[in-house]
Amino acid sequence: MFENREGQRVPNITFRARCDNEWVDISTDELFSGKTVIVFALPGAFTPTCSSSHLPGYNQLAGVFKENGVDDIICLSVNDTFVMNEWAKDQEADNITLIPDGNGEFTEQMGLLVDKSDLGFGKRSWRYSMLVKDGVIDKMFIEPEKPGDPFEVSDAETMLNYINPDATPKYVSLFTKIGCPFCAKAKTKLKERGFDYEEIVVGRDATARSLKAMSGSTTVPQVFIDGKLIGDSEALDKYLASA
Repeated sequence: MFENREGQRVPNITFRARCDNEWVDISTDELFSGKTVIVFALPGAFTPTCSSSHLPGYNQLAGVFKENGVDDIICLSVNDTFVMNEWAKDQEADNITLIPDGNGEFTEQMGLLVDKSDLGFGKRSWRYSMLVKDGVIDKMFIEPEKPGDPFEVSDAETMLNYINPDATPKYVSLFTKIGCPFCAKAKTKLKERGFDYEEIVVGRDATARSLKAMSGSTTVPQVFIDGKLIGDSEALDKYLASA
């Protein structure tokens, strides 16, 4: 049975990573000292649940976590730095710090290194999440020990509910067109206010007919928040001013 390490300090490890084509050392002290940090660990980059649900969930709610006192969100996996860097690009995970535990040292000292040789993976991390305050584990959510790859408690929503049960994340969809200056303005304003958004590019991801059917207009941008049509960039300005 995996040990819940709440109240203990995180392992003292130095990770080897590549940044701007240079090797860098990243210490756990650098990652956690004086900060409130969420860590979520998973079996592997580019794997189905990790790519479709686990990482995207934290990336999408990063703004809400920041509003609730979280300084950084770390995704940790027993993969090398090249794989993690490419996965970050593929996922457009701008709100997450991806850390390669290539040798599995951190995961092993956490007591969560498991053998997935039956899948050809070798040693990997069990799936879990934790909230770390100044290097001390405040809360852990460890997936239940059962066959397969359970994903029941280490998700972003469960962590947010622990940190602040009253927090209400907003889900934003933004219809844009390539080269539209008003779309660029809308994206900048959403980012400045900490809103993560899904961008739907007309002509690539959707047709003008779909845009007309959903918004009643063929002009862009068109912003939807929690399923409600906000409108164009001017309407977004008014919404943000009153929010």
